[in-house]
Order: sequence, then C-alpha cells, then structure tokens
Amino acid sequence: TFTCGDFSPDGQEGRDPEGSSSSLDNGEYNERGQWNSKVEFFLSVAGEIIGLGNVWRFPYLCYKNGGGAFFVPYVIFFVCCGIPVFFLETALGQFTSEGGITCWRKVCPLFEGIGYATQVIEAHLNVYYVVILAWAIFYLFNCFTTELPWAGCGHYWNTENATNITNPNATSPVIEFWERRVLKISDGIEHMGGVRWELAMCLALAWFICYFCIWKGPKSTGKVVYVTATFPYVMLLVLLIRGVTLPGAFDGIKFYLYPDISRLSDPQVWVDAGTQIFFSYAICLGCLTALGSYNAYDNNCYRDCIMLCCLNSGTSFLAGFAIFSVLGFMAYEQNVPIEAVAESGPGLAFIAYPKAVTMMPLAPLWACLFFMMLIFLGLDSQFVCVESLVTAVVDMYPETFRRGYRRELLILGMSVVSFFIGLIMCTEGGMYVFQLFDAYAASGMCLLFVAIFESICIGWVYGSDRFYMNIEDMIGYKPVFFIKWCWMILTPGICAIFLFFLIKYKPLKYNNVYTYPDWGYGIGWFMAMSSMVCIPLGMIWMIWKTPGTFSEVKTRAKLTTPSKDLKMRGKHAALSPYAANDAKLKADGKISTISEKETHF
Repeated sequence: TFTCGDFSPDGQEGRDPEGSSSSLDNGEYNERGQWNSKVEFFLSVAGEIIGLGNVWRFPYLCYKNGGGAFFVPYVIFFVCCGIPVFFLETALGQFTSEGGITCWRKVCPLFEGIGYATQVIEAHLNVYYVVILAWAIFYLFNCFTTELPWAGCGHYWNTENATNITNPNATSPVIEFWERRVLKISDGIEHMGGVRWELAMCLALAWFICYFCIWKGPKSTGKVVYVTATFPYVMLLVLLIRGVTLPGAFDGIKFYLYPDISRLSDPQVWVDAGTQIFFSYAICLGCLTALGSYNAYDNNCYRDCIMLCCLNSGTSFLAGFAIFSVLGFMAYEQNVPIEAVAESGPGLAFIAYPKAVTMMPLAPLWACLFFMMLIFLGLDSQFVCVESLVTAVVDMYPETFRRGYRRELLILGMSVVSFFIGLIMCTEGGMYVFQLFDAYAASGMCLLFVAIFESICIGWVYGSDRFYMNIEDMIGYKPVFFIKWCWMILTPGICAIFLFFLIKYKPLKYNNVYTYPDWGYGIGWFMAMSSMVCIPLGMIWMIWKTPGTFSEVKTRAKLTTPSKDLKMRGKHAALSPYAANDAKLKADGKISTISEKETHF
C-alpha cells in the first residue's frame, strides 16, 4: 500500500498517488479522469441524492409529524447539518482529487478511519439497496398485462381470505401478491428457505445494468445520468398531474400539509427530521467525496452544493403531492380515513400505491410509470454507490488498478460478490435479512457518528480557516461564515444530541409483529458496529505505528499534518499565510507542511 504524502508511520516516503512518470510506465497507466462537463457532475450528484427516500419516506414523515409543522425542524437541520456536511464532503473531494479514504489520509492521517467507516457503510448499501431494484423490476414485468395480477383474487398465490372488500377478517390481494407471490415470505429469519429464482434473475439484471453504467468511470457514468437523473422527474410530473385530478386528492394533500404545531414538542419529530436529512443527502457515505474528486479544481462546488440541496428538498416536497393525492383518492374510494392507507418505505411502494393504481382507468399504464420511476430513482443511487467504493479502492492502489482493464475487473468483482451476498435477501426469509441491513448496517446512528468526526476533523484539527482558504483558492471567494461555525460547533453538537436519542434502543420488529431471535439482533449490531469501530481503531492503529508517544508534540504533529501533496493550485496559493511557514519548516528539516500551532489539536 502507499501513503498519501511524505509521512508514513514506518518512515517510508509515500508514493505519488497520481502516478508520475518517475514511478509508473505512462504507456500502461490510465489517467484518473474528470467529468466531461459540469452538467455531468451535477446530474450524477442529483441522481445519487434524489432517490427512493424522497418518494417513500419524506411525504410519510411530513404527514406523521405534524404536516406543515414538520418543515420547521426539517429546515433547521437542512441549514445546520445538511448543507454544511454536504458541502464539506464535496469540497474535500474536489480539493484533494481523492476518493473516500485517501482524502482523509491526505488531510489528517489520524482520522483516516473516517474514510474506512464511510466505505464499510457503502459496502453494506451496495448489497441491500439493489434488492429494492429487483423488487421493482419484478413488479414492472408483471405490469405488462391487461389486468394487474394484484388487482383481484383467484390466483394460485391467493388464500381463501383474499378479497377486495374491506373486511377485518380478510386479506388484501395486494398484500398477498407482495408477501406470497413476490417474497413468498417465511415465518421468520430462522426459516430462510430456498432462493426465489425470479427475484434472483431480477437482481442479476439490476447488477448487469449497474455494471455497464459505471464500468468506464466518469466517462460512462456522466453519459448515463442524462437519462437516469432526469427521467424520474418526467414520471413524477406525470403522476402528479394524474394524482391531483383524482377525486379525494385534495383531502390527501390536506393531510400531507395541514400543520399541527403541537407535534413540535415531541423529540421524535426532530429526530425524524434530522435522520431524513442525513439519509436523503447521502452524506457520510463517501459518495459526495468521490463525485467531487472528478471535478475540475476551479469548479464552483459551493454554488453547486446549494443548488443540489435545494433541488433535493424541493423534490421531496413535490413528491409528497404526487403520493398523497393518490392516497387521498384511495381513501375516498374505500371510504376509510387517510390514516388507514398511509404507508412508508416498501409498504408504500409495493402495497399502498399499487393498490391505488388498480382503482384508476388504464391501471397497467400508471403502474408501469410508477415502477419505472422507482427503478430510475434507485438505479443511479445504486451505481453511484458502487462507483464511490471503486474510486476509494482505486485511489488507494493506483499502481494496481489504473492499468489496462483492471478497474473494470474490480467493478465486475465487486458486483459479483455483492450479487451473491444479495441472494440471501432473495430467499423466502430474505425480507427479514433486508430489514436488518436497513435498520442497522446503514442506520442513522452510524451516519451521525461519522458526521461528528468529519466535522471535528475539518473544523478543529485540519482547521476551518485553512479549509476556507482552500475553498477560496478553488472558487475565488469564501463561503458564508455561518458554515464554518456549523462545522466547528452546530453540526457536531446537533449530531451528538441526535445520537443520544437514537441510542434509546427499541427492538426491531417485522410489521410490528415478528420479533427477531437474539442472534438476529446480534447480527444487526455487528453490522452497525462494523463501520463505527473503524474510526477509533484507525486512530489507535496510527498512534501505534507512529514512532514516539502521543504525548510528544512531534508525534501529534505527524498524525495531524496534511500530506505535502495537498497544495493549493489556484491563484491564491502564493498568498496563503501558511505558505511561508511551510517553506520555513521544510528548510529547517522539520514537519513538512504545518506546525503544531496551526492545528487545533
């Protein structure tokens, strides 16, 4: 392995991560690459952050937590956590031109574990997020009929209790299609059963598409996102227009937005707002750093981040109208309150909305449009996640993977391994495993934990003033002062408070009925800890490898000193107040970049 910079704990000189002619054969070496245009970067990030959560999670949280009143905590966390961390990760990637691990190694070797933590979460996401695509593809294939298979009874998977009529003792055919036809769900995680070959084929198709979307890096990804990032908006607009013209749509929208100020006194409302920000903005996953690393050095990432964050939240707000107008129609048709039909997550995508379209004219058409929207929303989020992990590995070992077709083979290997692990979730008990991944492996607790250390590293150890100077060198001016205070105080403080609330453990249940065995919860907590433990273990490992003791000033300085390769490349570089001091330190033969005085550690 190589270290990004002149310092490595074993005393060896770090290799050039960009692969200079002195260390690599230029005839065989592949350049790292950049986006062909600013639009490609913008659409790639938009495709990553605007995903299924915007459609199936935000509208439900808004309705559940006081309607319009929910926007109060949402906007607060949007400003204090969402934009600052989003901008931090994107700017860090652009400044360092490194992936999710080596960027932290270059900035501060002591906090390199942050990078490993983000990529472990990413690896978990790569395995289970694509399963949702497999479900959506399965539903899409079943839409090409004159009558939707979940619209009525009489199929081989239906029970005698299946009926379209509201009856407390009856089972909806939509639920039976989901549980008995798609999942063929077992009684619990103790009974995994066999692999559902139809779902396995859909999973393979999803991975096949993902592979060819990113196999050439930014060159292929940048072209694909022109379709995958824009098509969902067309579908969302069509579904919105259709939804608001249905009877009962206004009642659904009223339930979605009607403010209940009293809900703001409930801490859970604030926790839901914060976790939604972290989930929907794809922060603390390393994706934004990887995508930003392919930017030109002088790209105005600050303006891009503000626009992308507003676009993301605006899409969530718009999706609420499309979803709740249809749910209002569904409640109107069944003559039941909106609470009886409102769902979140897979329950909305694969039960509530499919049931609603069966009540519309041309039901197969609207079902096709809905599931195509889900597939495109999930597809670009999935392949950007894979691209992020690949970028991190390639940047760690450029001499190995930037030659010939090794990068493509690495993507193929990751896809195949993730596919076979994902087959576990295509079994009859796979839904129980999926819930464990969703609730633990990429939980809000993991993301908040990482966000705290990211803010501390940049705000206090590397130095917010230094990072602001780096940003000014890239974009030509400094961002608003408020973001600096967020990195130093507000973001880590708010995340720590969130973490306290989330630690109040409630055992996971499937459908609020099935309780997992103890070993099931053990697996879940193991997946959650597998990412969080990377940060303290990384610190311990770096301290142990570094000569001297941590109490010594020189040792601490080595652990918190940025790489000598980490230089400002714009017109402000020579004007930096750090430049003269860096030159003096180098001339004195001391630490190669910054002094102990210039860090907050």
